[in-house]
Amino acid sequence: MSNSESDERSRAIIDGIEAIDPRYVLHLPSSTLVKIIDHVNARANTVAFPIPREEEGVGILAGLELAGARAIAIVQDNGIGNLLTALTTFPVAYHIPQFYIVSQRGGLGEYNSMIHVICEKVEPILDAADVRYFKLDGRVPMEQWTPTVTKAYEYSRLTHRPVMLLVNLMGG
Repeated sequence: MSNSESDERSRAIIDGIEAIDPRYVLHLPSSTLVKIIDHVNARANTVAFPIPREEEGVGILAGLELAGARAIAIVQDNGIGNLLTALTTFPVAYHIPQFYIVSQRGGLGEYNSMIHVICEKVEPILDAADVRYFKLDGRVPMEQWTPTVTKAYEYSRLTHRPVMLLVNLMGG
């Protein structure tokens, strides 16, 4: 995948975030997500901050949601296993909407050979945990990326549950 394709995908996610207009953005540092994270860190009227671990982000995001704040989280799929217990025993069980933009790793364009061990299993893991997710990858036309970000966020509110948007920024 060329840098321009990766930039275009990141830009579509950024445009979706802008449409959501979150007041808070939680994120884990990531070289794959750097353009998106840099954008939210520089965004006016937004408190963007790194979280130390995915499961701590679940609790923080739940608290923000319960306080009525517009908040999202940005993580990588290789950390999904870390947050499952927190996610399924709190926001899933108590119907707290949450929205996660999740960078998919592994597959075409992946340079880290160990990442495939967990990343290739993320979708079956989410299915088994009954966590709703949507996907954005090379099979989805670019003009649908930004609207899908906002629709997935709205779906989390409509259904009162966590929703993950799996985005492939690296290829495939």
